[in-house]
Amino acid sequence: MRRLIIATLSIMISLGCAAGIFNFGKISYTQYVNPFVGTDFHGHTFPGAAYPFGMIQLSPDTRTDNWDGCSGYHYSDSTIWGFSHTHLSGTGCADYCDLLVMPVVDYEAFVAAMEEAAGREIENFPQDYIFNEYYESPFSHSYEKASPGYYGVFLERWGVQADLSVGRRSAMHKYLFPKGVEPQLVIDLEHRDKVLDSNIKQEGHNAISGRRRSQSWAKDQDLYFYMEFNRPIKLAQIAGGEGYGAKALITFKKSFFSSDLYVKVGISSVSVENARENVCSEIKRWHFGEVKYKADKAWNKFLSKIEVVGDENLMEVFYTALYHTAIAPNLYSDVNGEYRGMDRKVHKAEGYDRYTVFSLWDTFRSLHPLLTIIDRERTTDFIRSFLSIYDECGKLPIWELAANETNCMIGYHSVPVIADAIVKGIGGFDANAALDAMIESSRKAEFGIDVYINNGLVLAEKEHESVSKTLEYAVDDW
Repeated sequence: MRRLIIATLSIMISLGCAAGIFNFGKISYTQYVNPFVGTDFHGHTFPGAAYPFGMIQLSPDTRTDNWDGCSGYHYSDSTIWGFSHTHLSGTGCADYCDLLVMPVVDYEAFVAAMEEAAGREIENFPQDYIFNEYYESPFSHSYEKASPGYYGVFLERWGVQADLSVGRRSAMHKYLFPKGVEPQLVIDLEHRDKVLDSNIKQEGHNAISGRRRSQSWAKDQDLYFYMEFNRPIKLAQIAGGEGYGAKALITFKKSFFSSDLYVKVGISSVSVENARENVCSEIKRWHFGEVKYKADKAWNKFLSKIEVVGDENLMEVFYTALYHTAIAPNLYSDVNGEYRGMDRKVHKAEGYDRYTVFSLWDTFRSLHPLLTIIDRERTTDFIRSFLSIYDECGKLPIWELAANETNCMIGYHSVPVIADAIVKGIGGFDANAALDAMIESSRKAEFGIDVYINNGLVLAEKEHESVSKTLEYAVDDW
């Protein structure tokens, strides 16, 4: 910890850290952020569009089937499967990549040509052909770009330019298709995780909605979505949903005036209605530039909490790192305050925002102490989220994901996060209730905690990882 503090101070001194924080100047701090940092080797980050601590992370998926596919993207890949709406950043376990969307052109003819080349006839179209080996597209990093709140890439197979941006609880896609074609979108809810239940349905002439309940690292994740288009739907071919993921091929009417297709998306853990309200409350016009501008403005506001000046290469290192501190935890409650809790029931966050993705073993040492300094109000929301999790499942979060306790890693590190906030004078939550939750969570007869209490340490013959657990529990108790 001491080395971490010294290293942090060293880089801030070398950059020339300004006398104060929370300095909202006119400089664009997002120009110093490189979202591709960490997407290669074993970094497990993603380059797509995200909002500070936002609900949606809209990013390309290039792999999902190995450890380096935890985030859904790896820089060494040359093929994009599509763009999904939830992503984890920097984790060692894989999940999310929900609700995949991919623009395609003349899809049936393309599939027929592939099947003919393989000596097969096309049957049961489209349900048997909405798989990534058909709709994937090669791409080049030369035609890929990203900045905080924005991602763009050219899809070579389909000749489509894709641009993506996000709000707090919403997303917008902009696809520039070749002139004179009927735009098409593939929607794949079977992508990545085991699907427990799913459906897609058309809503009126220019929207679809649906649900995806899945099982992976989070054992029971519910995601509802509402997706609206700026063009009328000509044909919605929907398949699946009974025992496997629903899929759809959406064809839109041709326009002689524009080659663009815009898509607005909202998601929710509660209902399609809430997903619709989430997106409609934030994106009221078909104006991609406006969504992108607001996302950039939000990121500049967050990044400007610490102002540094100096060598531009070091500034890129600093602000890219600061950017990654605000990818997660993620907003979980809807615009009306509702969310699906640990008990699978619908609850309402009154007077605060409920968050998810609390990887506390990773974050209690440095991320949360930083946020108690530069984002005190959000820290209150985090702690109130901890306490609501405790109310719903009987213990503070260890590694909570989408209202599921994964029990990943060791310790009960919500405890020092809460204690640190109290010591620093952060309020807005019931301190007595927090103390009760801290004590109860430290007395659970699980993961060797009972052995630790009875013996003053975790005995190796009673519990694996005994030394590490003894150290972690001691730190949390202290």
